[in-house]
Amino acid sequence: MKSVLLAPFAFVAAAASLSAQARSASTASPPGQSYIVAPDGNEARYRVREQLAGFDLPKDAIGATKDVKGRIVIGPDGKVVKDGSKVSIDLASLKSDQARRDNFLRRATLETSKYPQAELVPVALEGLLLPIAPGSSQTFSVRGDLTVHGATHPTIWQVTARAEGNGIVGSATTAFTFKDFGLEQPKVPVVLSVADTIRLEYDFHFVPDTAK
Repeated sequence: MKSVLLAPFAFVAAAASLSAQARSASTASPPGQSYIVAPDGNEARYRVREQLAGFDLPKDAIGATKDVKGRIVIGPDGKVVKDGSKVSIDLASLKSDQARRDNFLRRATLETSKYPQAELVPVALEGLLLPIAPGSSQTFSVRGDLTVHGATHPTIWQVTARAEGNGIVGSATTAFTFKDFGLEQPKVPVVLSVADTIRLEYDFHFVPDTAK
């Protein structure tokens, strides 16, 4: 008899709980934003100081590719969603002003037949205030896990970005050593020396992912 008398009260309590959940859902934070690498406006480059035989002064060896793909997802709290964010660079398509250098890097240093891509997984955006106002730019840092040659190493990228149309454009740079990723410094007769520091530069163009 006691359980029968309490049944109406249990129903009222359940209805109140469901109502509270509905109100909570209606006031929840808005969904995050997802950006993908645009079809144009993207170029990744390496820059390494080298001294060539027959030249008095050192120069920068620069190789570049426009074959960049990926996305960055930012949650409603303004933080990057690591599990949904990754940018990939096709290392086999890197080209410099010397085909001999390119072939050597693909074959001996980067071993692109085994490790064809470099992958960056953003972990944190530091100093970025969203949204970026149209016509303005921001300078901030991105901490990310970079994978090259099968090795993953934490990196810090210095970024300058601005709003352009419905997208975001800008540049990002970082630096690391050959040893950080287990890479062997190039040693060929025409190259007297190669600096241990590799600088990566990325000119980017991201647009909203309208498919999401």
